[in-house]
Amino acid sequence: MRDRHQRAIALVFAVHGAVAGTLFTRMPWLQDHFGLGTAALGLVLLCPPIGSFLTMPVTARLAYRFGPRATTRTLLALWCASLALPVLAPGPLWLIPVFLTSGAAAGMCDLAMNAQGVLVERRLGRSVMSGLHGMWSVGNLCGAGIGAAAAQAGLDARAHLALMAAALIAVGVAGSRALLDDGPAPDEKPPSRFTLPPRAVLLIGLIGFFATFAERASGQWAAIYLTNVAGAGAGVAAAGYAVFTACMVTVRLGGDFVVRRLGPVATVRAGAVTALLGGVVVVAFRTPAPVIAGFALFGAGIAVVVPLVFAAAGQVARTPAEGVAGVATITWMSGLVAPSVIGWLAGTFAFPFAFALVTCTVGAMIWPARALSPRTAATRVPVGAACAD
Repeated sequence: MRDRHQRAIALVFAVHGAVAGTLFTRMPWLQDHFGLGTAALGLVLLCPPIGSFLTMPVTARLAYRFGPRATTRTLLALWCASLALPVLAPGPLWLIPVFLTSGAAAGMCDLAMNAQGVLVERRLGRSVMSGLHGMWSVGNLCGAGIGAAAAQAGLDARAHLALMAAALIAVGVAGSRALLDDGPAPDEKPPSRFTLPPRAVLLIGLIGFFATFAERASGQWAAIYLTNVAGAGAGVAAAGYAVFTACMVTVRLGGDFVVRRLGPVATVRAGAVTALLGGVVVVAFRTPAPVIAGFALFGAGIAVVVPLVFAAAGQVARTPAEGVAGVATITWMSGLVAPSVIGWLAGTFAFPFAFALVTCTVGAMIWPARALSPRTAATRVPVGAACAD
C-alpha cells in the first residue's frame, strides 16, 4: 500500500521534532552545568543554525550517491544520537563543535526528509506536506512534554538525553524502513557537491524567506511582546505563545485538505491575508486578549506556507533534494536573521514597530504566491512510480 510510505515519512518527521523538543527542555540544565552566562549561551545556540547552513547544500549530493532512503535514515539516526553529545562535552568550549555538529545533522536530515515528502506527494498525486510538518510539531510537543516531566521528576539530564537518544534511534530506524528509494533517472546528471539555490526556486524561496521570518520572529518574541506591550503576566504570556503554536499545529495537520480544495496559490494567499489581519490586531491593541487572538490568526495564517514552499521547490528543480536544499538555504538564512532583527528594531524603536515589519512580510507573500502554481512544476515521472507497491 502506498500509504505505508506516507506513514513512514510522517514518523520520520515526528522523530525529528521529538529530538528538538527533548533538547530544548534541557537547555537550563546545560547552562547551569557548564556555568554559562546569557551571552555565552546565546553564542552556543547560534552554532546549530550555522552548522545547518554550512552543510545543507551537500545533502542533494549525498542523496544522489547513497539513495534517498539510506541518506534519510542515516541522517535521522545521527540527529537522534546528537542528543547525547552535549552531556559528553568535557568543558564549555566543547559545546561549540558539539552544537555545530548537531545542527549539521539536524539541517541535512531536515532536507532529506522533506525531499522524501516530495517523493511521497508524487506517488500519491496529492498534497501531504502540510500534514508532515504538522507531525513534526506533534513530535516536538511530545519530546518537550517528556522532557518537562523528566526535569520535574529530577531525572538527571545525562540519563534522560541518553535514554531518549537510544529510544528515538530505535523508533526512527525501525519505522523508516518503508521510505521511498527512487533513484535518479538514467540520463540524470549528479548534482554539484555543494548545491546553491537554482534559479528555478528563487521566487519560491522568497516566499519561504518571508514566511520563515514571520514564523521565527513571532515564535521567539510573542511571549516577550505580550509581557512588554500588552502587560501580560508570565503565565498569560506563556499561554499566548502556546496558542500561537497550537494554531500552527492544528492548521498544518488539516492543511492538506485545504490545499487539495483550493490549490497552493489560493491557500497561501488566504493564509497571508489571515496572518495580515492577525498582525494588524497585534500591533493595534495593548491588552492581552486581543493580542493573543492576533497571534492565533498569525500562526494559523502562516502555518502551511513553508510546507508548500518545500513541496513546490522539490517539483521544479531537477531532483527533489536539489530543490529542497536550494529553498532551505534561503529559509534558514531568514531564520538566522529574524530574531536578531526584531530584537534590534524593538530596542531601537518599539515592539509594535518591529511587529509592523513582520506584518508587512506576510503581506509580501501575496504576489509571489503565483510561483507555487502546479503549472510551474516539472512534469517528470519519478523512477519507480509505475511499480506496484
